[in-house]
Amino acid sequence: MDSGEGSEISERPQISLKRLIFACTVAGGVQYGWALQLSLLTPYIQTLGLPHALASIMWLCGPVAGFVVGPSIGYWSDKCRSKFGRRRPFILSGCLLICCCVLLIGFSSDIGSALGDTKENCSTYVGPRWKAAIIYVVGFWVLDFSNNAVQGPARAMMADLSGKHGCNAANLIYAFWMAFGNILGYSSGSTGSWHKWFPFLLTNSCCATCANLKAAFLVAIVFLLICLTVTLFAAKEVPLCELEPSEAAQGGSAIFSIFKTFKSLPAGMPSVLIVTALTWLAWFPFILYDTDWMGREIYHGDPSGTKQEIDTYNKGVEEGAFGLLLNSLVLAITSMVLGPLCRKFTSKVVWITGNFILFLGMAAITVLSVISTNAYSGKINSAVAGPDGVKLGALAIFTALGFPLAILYSIPFACASQLAADEGGHKHGLCIGVLNVSIVIPQVFVSLGSGPWDALFGKGNIPAFALSSGIALIGGFIGLAVLPKISSDSLKSSSFGSMH
Repeated sequence: MDSGEGSEISERPQISLKRLIFACTVAGGVQYGWALQLSLLTPYIQTLGLPHALASIMWLCGPVAGFVVGPSIGYWSDKCRSKFGRRRPFILSGCLLICCCVLLIGFSSDIGSALGDTKENCSTYVGPRWKAAIIYVVGFWVLDFSNNAVQGPARAMMADLSGKHGCNAANLIYAFWMAFGNILGYSSGSTGSWHKWFPFLLTNSCCATCANLKAAFLVAIVFLLICLTVTLFAAKEVPLCELEPSEAAQGGSAIFSIFKTFKSLPAGMPSVLIVTALTWLAWFPFILYDTDWMGREIYHGDPSGTKQEIDTYNKGVEEGAFGLLLNSLVLAITSMVLGPLCRKFTSKVVWITGNFILFLGMAAITVLSVISTNAYSGKINSAVAGPDGVKLGALAIFTALGFPLAILYSIPFACASQLAADEGGHKHGLCIGVLNVSIVIPQVFVSLGSGPWDALFGKGNIPAFALSSGIALIGGFIGLAVLPKISSDSLKSSSFGSMH
């Protein structure tokens, strides 16, 4: 570390590791809702009439939010002079907006019906409901903007508060809370009984699947508000005007500063951006279509087919959400041991290992999909009944992928935070926003290309997963060649022990 970083840390109040952990609870609240999005929303939007090939377009809001919201919010939070702190005003505003968007999405079917969609009961009508779909997509886009407005400042705040514990510890704590939120979210997504516990949510335009989504989102709002409250009280930020008076007086354009940051990145940052982009490019088809894959390729259901096919598809989605729950359990455990692993093998080796495991996982998904498709007799009853080995294999793959996902959620951000800290540590928010650009560019390719790519080789998700496998392998070898070695100092105090 240089002297600039040392002087900054000496001015910041040191907090205990326990308080640092509680300061990050908002990550669990946001991730709870994000897990529901990943497990339930792609299947749900297809029940409103959006074809599978076009469903990926919906996810373009992520790249747009990443390009615009991520770096801009990061820059503004770096310069924020509020007495409430630099990051907490953005976290509070973003969380409140998330709550509003979740309500809009959950009640989109009812709102669409009120605006003129079909009055036919949802249990018999399987056609498009375009007004509900438009409302849903608008809510989803704003929700993704809101998620970005919270996650960037939250990560930057953890870097600000990390002090003696180090940037790596802060990012591992963040990954742990993300895993915790995933566990709760995927548990909710795999539970098909919400409509029985809250029968008043069932309406003429909102049947069991819709009511389950609605109830799970209402619970997500309550959980997010609880996590937000804990974070706001635990993260006692020092106002920037007291911490860095000269920094607070600076102004300038966010966009100009972003371009300037790209031109003056730390020495190892371009390599981190390249490998991050390749890693996310390999991950996005699974992240966007994991439960849809279970419903289509493993259970052979169809969200726009007959009632029996829809029920079968929903069963596969629930099983996929359960697989993501197992995935999150492994993610949580892994996030607690990544610190020792990085100290022993270096973060570069651990990151590359994650890419190679991802390659094996995506290849296994492709092979399993082919086996399941070839074994399918064309009868829905036989698809639900077996073969059990294929379904157990799918759950095993979901579980194993928790290890490389924990790496993805922590190590790239830890590397970026540490490289920024090595040059003074004054721009954590902006640097994390810049790193976010290397995440959203792959999502653009996947969102625009996965539909035509699947259509080129036939309907379904198999072609996208096959491509992911090859990209993960390439990313591993490129990372081996170009990733920088982070100094051992950055890995100190990165375990969850010694909570005093």
